[in-house]
Amino acid sequence: MTIRPRSVRRGIGFTGLALAGALTLAACGSDDNSSGDDKKSSTKAASAPGAEAPKGDCGTGKLAAAGSSAQKNAMDEWIKAYQAKCSGATIDYASSGSGTGRQSFFDKQVTFAGSDSALKPEEVTKAAAACAPGQAINLPMVTGPIAVAYNVSGAKDLVLDAKTIAGIFSGKITKWDAAEIKALNPNAQLPGTAIQPVHRSEASGTTENFTKYLKAAAGADWTFDAAQDWKAPGGQGAKGSEGVAQIVKSTQGAITYVEQSYAENAGLSIAAINTGASAPVKLTPEAAGKAVEAAKIAGTGNDLKLSVDYATKAEGAYPIILVTYEIVCEKGTAADKLPLMKSFLTYTSSVEGQKVLAGIGYAPLPTTVADKVRAAVAGLS
Repeated sequence: MTIRPRSVRRGIGFTGLALAGALTLAACGSDDNSSGDDKKSSTKAASAPGAEAPKGDCGTGKLAAAGSSAQKNAMDEWIKAYQAKCSGATIDYASSGSGTGRQSFFDKQVTFAGSDSALKPEEVTKAAAACAPGQAINLPMVTGPIAVAYNVSGAKDLVLDAKTIAGIFSGKITKWDAAEIKALNPNAQLPGTAIQPVHRSEASGTTENFTKYLKAAAGADWTFDAAQDWKAPGGQGAKGSEGVAQIVKSTQGAITYVEQSYAENAGLSIAAINTGASAPVKLTPEAAGKAVEAAKIAGTGNDLKLSVDYATKAEGAYPIILVTYEIVCEKGTAADKLPLMKSFLTYTSSVEGQKVLAGIGYAPLPTTVADKVRAAVAGLS
């Protein structure tokens, strides 16, 4: 089921004391690169099974944020839970895509930006100007496993590896019964159907992370740069995660890379990945979490930019992931927005907030990373 955000404000009184009780959030997935159609989330409703309401002081007022559609479903659920208890708060999150969200942050149109990649070196100066006299920092908040999702009748549990995936998306492997796919799936009944690769048509953090995986794990076969814009020839482009998922759903023989929640919502098959470990790795929150846990912090101080090993062969680690960030001003947020932003991000990074993620197609942050995020949020000024 896909969340359809509504601009409804149903308040539940809150006194500023610790919040308690569980909300029942609608369990459905979504991600940073949805349709890129500037969809907004500011709904007050029930939450995902087992999700707890935010604990702590509520912020008040209105907060605008924008960016990653890969984290849209997480934002939907967090906003529901937060606003259901904090009746004086309205949080609008526009899933406009990572690049658009970062630009909105640079232009001071939003208080924070969701992004499928950390700020690039050439963006740091623009971000700092938006935060003057402070600096912008990257706070990892959501782990979004990227599924290699396909629609092939009779082939539900295929195994693929980086070399084969690179061949498919570069146009070198063109039939589902190709020898490379048969070798990985000796018992599968593979049809001679033409493979129809589908990629994102706009700049996308999902594309960047997927091509980082191909470059790292199959560099000899993937000769294109890892980038937010799709570089390989051929294939069909579609806008947003929802767009690529819907094309694959309606096209026999199609394959794409898309966040797990969108693949599941569309009813697509998801390939297990042969990483070179003792057994192919199926996409699960636990398997994605293992890859994040092994990531190294590449930023300094409270800038928590992560360096992920996309070529990992660790047992049970699913390598195709994106970590989506909230890009915020460490210092320099407008005084009338700071309390609400800190309160909301305190909730999203909390144990309660992170619990929501596993039920909606994401993986919670490992404790070691989450603790650093909480400390960084507490220090925002």
